Amino acid sequence: MSAMLETPELPAVFDGVKLAAVAAVLYVIVRCLNLKSPTGPPELIYQDSALACFLLKSCPLLTKEYIPPLIWGKSGHIQTALYGKMGRVRSPHPCGHRKYLTMPDGATATFDLFEPQSEHCIGEDVTMVICPGIANHSEKQYIRTFVDYAQKNGYRCAVLNHLGALPNIELTSPRMFTYGCTWEFGAMVNYIKKTYPQTQLVVVGFSLGGNIVCKYLGENQANQERVLCCVSVCQGYSALRAHETFMQWDQCRRFYNFLMADNLKKIILSHR
Repeated sequence: MSAMLETPELPAVFDGVKLAAVAAVLYVIVRCLNLKSPTGPPELIYQDSALACFLLKSCPLLTKEYIPPLIWGKSGHIQTALYGKMGRVRSPHPCGHRKYLTMPDGATATFDLFEPQSEHCIGEDVTMVICPGIANHSEKQYIRTFVDYAQKNGYRCAVLNHLGALPNIELTSPRMFTYGCTWEFGAMVNYIKKTYPQTQLVVVGFSLGGNIVCKYLGENQANQERVLCCVSVCQGYSALRAHETFMQWDQCRRFYNFLMADNLKKIILSHR
């Protein structure tokens, strides 16, 4: 009799479990998509100078509020995944010439050279010397997209291929690229300066490349000759602090750490 009285309460228990499961799923979705994250203009930190004023006046987008696409636009994970997927379909394929440079220790540095497709807006000869991110090279989608846009706006582009990153280029010395080595980038810049004595330089570095280009410009004042400006994109400023961050599980950081480490292991083993 007691069991019969308790039976009608079971559906209510199941409904409560379902409701809790739905609430948990919604919480995970809101958390992963950062839907509660507020939007606003970027925070700008700069010195009050003529160059800074010129940049702010020329790029009003810097002071406007960034409004991301609905639902998925606030999630860096989804943005990364979508670009990785769409970039393989829509990414341009600029035509360039691969250059080979022999380093003093016998290493073979390579970079790709892309000539401008139109006249520069001020009629001058300007070359972008570009250093990609960790384990990257000129054949990566984001580099191809950047180079294509720069070519159409009158810039010559020279893109460093990190030592060991290209699968079809064998190592000719017992080393590959490292976090702070500027030798290959410096060799590429020197080649550009000698080959195009009239050109001015715009130095661009992405992620790890940002560290390398900033280190290169600070190593010797002579490295700054004919450099109009340097642009560091998504640079990590401290490898030790970044390592601590990548070991955390929050926001799936450790998952990205695994992906990058696995990619580096593949590169090292490919040259074994």
